[in-house]
Amino acid sequence: MSSVLAAFRDAYTTALRLHLRAPNQNTLAEGYELGRRALVEGVSILDLTEHHFRILEQEELLPGPEVGDRGEAALEFLLQTMAALDVATRGFLDGNRRYEQQRSRADDLAGRDAFRTALVESLQDGFFVVDAEGTLVEVNSAFGALTGYGPDGVPYPLPHPWTVPDAPRYPDLGTDAARFVTPVRHRDGRQLWLAVSTSSLVKPENDERIFVGTIRDVTAEHDAQARDQAISRMAAEVVAATSVGEVLAVGLEELRRAVGAESAVVSVWDSRQSGPEFYVSDDFPTEQAAKQGNGAQSVSGMRNSLAAHNSFGAATGDGRYGAGRDGRESRQVLDARARALLDRARLRPGRTMFAIPEGAASSEGIVAPLGESGDSALWLRFAAPRVITPGDWALFSLLIGHLSLAVQRARNFDQARATSLTLQRAMLGPIELPPRFAVHYEPALPPLEIGGDWYDVVRLADDTIGVVVGDCVGRGLSAAVVMGQLRTAARALLLRGAGPAQLLAELDTVASRIPGAMCTTVCAAILDPVRGLVRYSSAGHMPPVLAEPGTRGRLLEGGRAVPLATFDLPRRPEATTAMAPGSTLVLFTDGLVEQRGIDIDERFVDLADELTGAAGQLPREVADAVLDRLRPDAGYDDDIAMVVYRQPPEPLRLDLPAEPAELSGIRRDLKFWLAAAAVPHDCAADLIAAANEACSNSIEHAYLQGGTGDRVLLTAECGPDTVTLVVTDTGVWRPLPSDPGHRGRGIAMMRALTTQLDFDHSGPGTQVRMTTRLPAVSFSAASRV
Repeated sequence: MSSVLAAFRDAYTTALRLHLRAPNQNTLAEGYELGRRALVEGVSILDLTEHHFRILEQEELLPGPEVGDRGEAALEFLLQTMAALDVATRGFLDGNRRYEQQRSRADDLAGRDAFRTALVESLQDGFFVVDAEGTLVEVNSAFGALTGYGPDGVPYPLPHPWTVPDAPRYPDLGTDAARFVTPVRHRDGRQLWLAVSTSSLVKPENDERIFVGTIRDVTAEHDAQARDQAISRMAAEVVAATSVGEVLAVGLEELRRAVGAESAVVSVWDSRQSGPEFYVSDDFPTEQAAKQGNGAQSVSGMRNSLAAHNSFGAATGDGRYGAGRDGRESRQVLDARARALLDRARLRPGRTMFAIPEGAASSEGIVAPLGESGDSALWLRFAAPRVITPGDWALFSLLIGHLSLAVQRARNFDQARATSLTLQRAMLGPIELPPRFAVHYEPALPPLEIGGDWYDVVRLADDTIGVVVGDCVGRGLSAAVVMGQLRTAARALLLRGAGPAQLLAELDTVASRIPGAMCTTVCAAILDPVRGLVRYSSAGHMPPVLAEPGTRGRLLEGGRAVPLATFDLPRRPEATTAMAPGSTLVLFTDGLVEQRGIDIDERFVDLADELTGAAGQLPREVADAVLDRLRPDAGYDDDIAMVVYRQPPEPLRLDLPAEPAELSGIRRDLKFWLAAAAVPHDCAADLIAAANEACSNSIEHAYLQGGTGDRVLLTAECGPDTVTLVVTDTGVWRPLPSDPGHRGRGIAMMRALTTQLDFDHSGPGTQVRMTTRLPAVSFSAASRV
């Protein structure tokens, strides 16, 4: 027996006997302390119990009926001693139980982790875990299959190796919980589109924020959507184009962007030419276009946004476009091989495409015919050789099909336009207006270039001029047919000598027999430039506007009655108004002044106000100014026909001292008068130069003595088709010497600048008469010159 156990037994014996002699709380507390001592010193419960009963045997207190209270006290002391041992035992058991529970839980967590790993690996979608800095710390095998970067390479810090530099919304993948679609670059170089879904979590052990998410390959869906969008954009871009050039201007650019091509070229063979015409769209700072004769190529520039940076140069012998305006050379090459490809492609069946070079794994581009007429072909060239996928072929086929249809539609428009132009030329025709006239014709249907408004200006036998402006009901071809018949009838009536009222009265009968001519409005006028009068009559038409020099225009509202073929009238009214010298008369149809949502009186006020300064402008300039002033923001929505006439001004008379300083004033005053007389600018410049030379000769040669009373007289007046300038002096006539030296060219210059030059020096002084015949104003309504 050890000394520790012996000492414990002695202490226990003493404490128990004390408790038996006088049981109390203090003795019981001593027993509890002995129990704690036994726990510390490693005394077993068996040793303690054995020693306790040995003491009871010595004290003769073994259990029995005679034991009494002392036996109960001994049992109470033993239980108090063993209480500390009981607590320790239960704590040990609880600890074991908790240990077992924790061990079971750890085993369960290990199983769960294995299950989680198996579950994540079984996902078809890519799975990833990202820390707060955007570093991928865990990915599954599916993630690796989608991106080429698998679990073996983790972690993947920012920037992620699959990132496309210009990808939208990056690096949202690890910094925000979101759903989005983004492009990625696979390890093998392919570009894919992935749908990304991320969620934010907080780790309970350290409150760290992490992101978990999935990725899914949506390249097919994205490509399908991109194809639909590209097709919609293509259709929207070309729908408003009405010519082949306009279609290719917008269509080639959209096609090139949609398929990611470096350049797009269309060659069009015209039967009237020996070589094709090329339309080019590329993304270089300079683009060249070329024209060669004798069967060589010509390149037309685009009229879309490319025009801002296109450059055009001459085609070289090898087909390369030469340097552009900025000196840089285009990389676009149309060599013999390219031209042969386009020539071969146009002869293939419609809607067929082939890659170039044929049979290669990677393609430089594709070539295809446009339409089925065999006269045009398309070449799309990629920036670098690439593999063309089935999805690419589907996109190319749809886009090229839309472009082909648009080109064919544009050709149909071209044919319709040619037909309408032919018809309109037959009805209105290129005419030569008398001097001091200008006309403007603008149909409301630009694609067809034809409408129901008309004008006519007819020279009459008595030096008067007949003017008719009319507006048929409706628009387009049907209105034009009515217009042509009424215009022909009105011209015949004018040539037969009918006045304005008589003309409209007889047009009533004509209109009543023409289907669709009912309610046509017409204004007929006869101008007398010599007497300065205008006779006019209106059949429900807009009133003419007359503006005297320096004053606002006023409406001529006399001679008004109902439109043609509406009511039987006993006679149509007629009015006569004087036209002051230099006045401007404007006759027009309602399309000029009618605008939706605006009172027509306001438009008349604007028109009258614009004519205030008309006296210093040519009739063509007056027409342009009026159109600009009254043009609505969205453009005119009705046909417009307008005639502008300038009444000759008062004759000009300048009586000035024969001094060189007066020449500048003479030129200035004569320039203003010629503008008021509606003399074209080039003709006016010739007359001013001739007059300046004549006045200079009088000043320099006629008055050698230099008297203070020496004067030069310049007069100018208008005839029906002529302008005559007369320069008169009272000096001495000096004939041209036989050898004038380096001077003496003034008379030859005056003769060259005028139609007729005459000198009269029979009396005192010299008179120089210069006459110029004013050119007729050529105007084609169909071409809107």
